[in-house]
Amino acid sequence: MKELIVNQEKRVSSELHYEISQFLYYEIALLDEWKFRDWLELLSEDLSYTMRTIVNAQTRDRRKSIQPPTTWLFNDNKFQLERRIARLETGMAWAEEPPSRTRHLLTNLVITETDSPDQFYVQSNYLLYRSQKERDEAFYVGKRLDCVRRNPKTDSWLICKREITLDQAVLTFHNLSVLF
Repeated sequence: MKELIVNQEKRVSSELHYEISQFLYYEIALLDEWKFRDWLELLSEDLSYTMRTIVNAQTRDRRKSIQPPTTWLFNDNKFQLERRIARLETGMAWAEEPPSRTRHLLTNLVITETDSPDQFYVQSNYLLYRSQKERDEAFYVGKRLDCVRRNPKTDSWLICKREITLDQAVLTFHNLSVLF
């Protein structure tokens, strides 16, 4: 997916915007409640799920569209996410004992049409607050670019692509064991 450019002509109706945004709010509520198996059902079989850090580029390089290399933190598919969840469910994922408390916040949703019917881009700002034990806290802040499609069998939505770009160039957290 390319960087989304807000195009007024490709924006969706307010009813469709509401429907898709409610779906995404439900999705992050499942993550906050650790209902990972229910969350997996919202992912398409051909899912692409990536997360990277931002790159520090000089203004002169940005004008020329020169991007230095980025750090990829995740480049997963649905099977890999299922394996991560299975590990969390064993109780042997020591980074998540006791489990983290998370709060996902999603804002500034811009939803636009794609070239495929019943498939839409969602650009948003993203914040994940994570606390664990008594004093461990982390904030993950960035932008998300999702692609959602209507599931013709159930008339519900599926996430078929997610690209997360964190605003942090360097991560200072202990681990990345929670789901984004």
